[in-house]
Amino acid sequence: MTGVSWLDAVAFCDWRTREGDPMRLPTEAQWECAARGGLEGARYPCGDAIPAWMPDEGRGPQPAPWPVTLGEPNGYGLFGIGANIHEWCADWHAAEYYAVSPLRNPTGPDSGVRRASRGGAWRHAMTLSRCAQRSKIDPSFRYTDYGFRVVR
Repeated sequence: MTGVSWLDAVAFCDWRTREGDPMRLPTEAQWECAARGGLEGARYPCGDAIPAWMPDEGRGPQPAPWPVTLGEPNGYGLFGIGANIHEWCADWHAAEYYAVSPLRNPTGPDSGVRRASRGGAWRHAMTLSRCAQRSKIDPSFRYTDYGFRVVR
């Protein structure tokens, strides 16, 4: 789903949880771990190079998002992670957070102004992002290249 705010994404997760299907947004750390797909230190979800199957090999804006199942899944079986849309994360964003965060399972700062997101986007010059690339945006904003995936 695209064009949703962080608030919309959280409302969806809350609704599904009330319906008996518990879910939430991933933390940035969980998203990055999932994006690497078991390839410790990998630059991209598929390894250290942009895969040839990507539209325009991950470079150049696309006319619209491509189907999430396009291409190959990463080592954890996830399709489209790191490309196509920015994905909302649960965390508030702080530029220097990882310099002072716990080494294991950091959950982000307690407060902030912008929410964190990860992944590339179909309308940007580079559609595939490095696993460690971070973005931030006001949680009420909706853009056509923002969406989410959930943790269950």
